[in-house]
Amino acid sequence: MIRVAVATCRGEDVDPDSPLLLAALGERGMRAELCVWDDPSVDWEAFDLTVVRSTWDYAARRAEFLDWARGVPRLHNPYGVIEYSSDKHYLSDVEARGHRVVASVFCDVGEDPTFPEGAFVVKPCVGAGSMDAERYGPGEYEAALQHVRALHDKGRDALIQPYVHSVDEVGERALVFIDGRFSHAMTKGAMLNVTSLDRNALYRREQMSLAQAEPDAVAYALAVFEEAPFTGLLYGRVDLVRLDSGWALMELELVEPSLFLGYDESAAGALADAIGRRIP
Repeated sequence: MIRVAVATCRGEDVDPDSPLLLAALGERGMRAELCVWDDPSVDWEAFDLTVVRSTWDYAARRAEFLDWARGVPRLHNPYGVIEYSSDKHYLSDVEARGHRVVASVFCDVGEDPTFPEGAFVVKPCVGAGSMDAERYGPGEYEAALQHVRALHDKGRDALIQPYVHSVDEVGERALVFIDGRFSHAMTKGAMLNVTSLDRNALYRREQMSLAQAEPDAVAYALAVFEEAPFTGLLYGRVDLVRLDSGWALMELELVEPSLFLGYDESAAGALADAIGRRIP
């Protein structure tokens, strides 16, 4: 029987997508198992394919995670994509390819930050969801500086972006792709308009809702995916925000994005079919 490892992190009921995906794989005659990515007892060679899903605790130890991913055979999404998109410095590359992104200033360890006028956000370049991200009002530079220094003290580069106010009004548009095809869209409500104590560790589930994808948003995402290293991916999620000039990329989620499979009745099956097509 075909064996598929679904890589996750430690914890109970980590990802609501997991039972749906495991069930869909089982219905297609594949034996699927949830495996913790940093569990030394897992024999990754024993699986016909390993699918990276809810490995959400890697941000503070990316080097260890990349070492793991590099050593796993038959991994999807593949190692090169994981290395590329697990650090938000990729935004500079996407912008250089001609795609609109939210204005981003990187403050790497050892550098002094520059903050924009108006409201802005400080977040780690390697992170998950809204963890370790904070919104600051105009002039709150001292608090933001301390945030950057705290990240730097942990060896983490910082990303500084203007706060996009349309997020408060219409949210972000999260576009889910499976096997290179658009699957479904979600509206992500504002994450940073409450204190960190009021947020879920990764996202505020009550802020998620199924959306009708705008054609120009889908066209934007497809244009991004048409370029290397994005072609041929098992899954991906493109998070966009609306600026006066049009859609802009907030994040390109190609490592372990929530795919919100429960919001679309065909999504889990489509992902399972795509996994089956990749079995050697």
